[in-house]
Amino acid sequence: MTTTAINIHTGTAMPLNQANVDTDQIIPKQFLTAVTRTGYGKNLFHDWRYLDQHEQVPNPDFVLNKAQYQGASVLLTRENFGCGSSREHAPWSLDDYGFKVVVGTSFADIFYGNCINNQLLPVQLASEQMDQLFEIVENNAAAQITVNLQDQTVNVDDVSFTFDIAEQHKTNLLKGLDAIGQTLELEDKITAFENSLPEWQRA
Repeated sequence: MTTTAINIHTGTAMPLNQANVDTDQIIPKQFLTAVTRTGYGKNLFHDWRYLDQHEQVPNPDFVLNKAQYQGASVLLTRENFGCGSSREHAPWSLDDYGFKVVVGTSFADIFYGNCINNQLLPVQLASEQMDQLFEIVENNAAAQITVNLQDQTVNVDDVSFTFDIAEQHKTNLLKGLDAIGQTLELEDKITAFENSLPEWQRA
């Protein structure tokens, strides 16, 4: 299946300056009630975002609720983001809220793979580089961050960083391919192989 491809993304950032953010903090288990990819953004970071879980009164101290970071499409975070249970709803909720890129020091392996499969670009930078990005964004919430997947760069103001990404992951994001889409790219070869089988082996 082909989804929306990503190459160059420019947007403002939200600084979630916290390590070891697990998937139950990203989207709590009580909201995992559907198999569609939409509708989860309103409950993103629910337990931090709201003072009252039932009335959903916004917590004014949580960064997602601060006026200067509304409309941000780049999430800045720290090490081990997305740890915990392997729920695909975590990248779904981030994307549904409006984030297209997550930049952090490191990511949990399963969460990272789920991001790739759902066209949410995970960018890993060194801790010192993240320190610079946090400082820039916290001093100027309107700062525009440009992430170029083709060139593997992150640019803001006069600061530029490069990042590593596996070639297969990069290709899939550039083409907008999820796991099904990757298989369908081989459809001709799969069909040729099936046709080469004896009649009794064909489905």
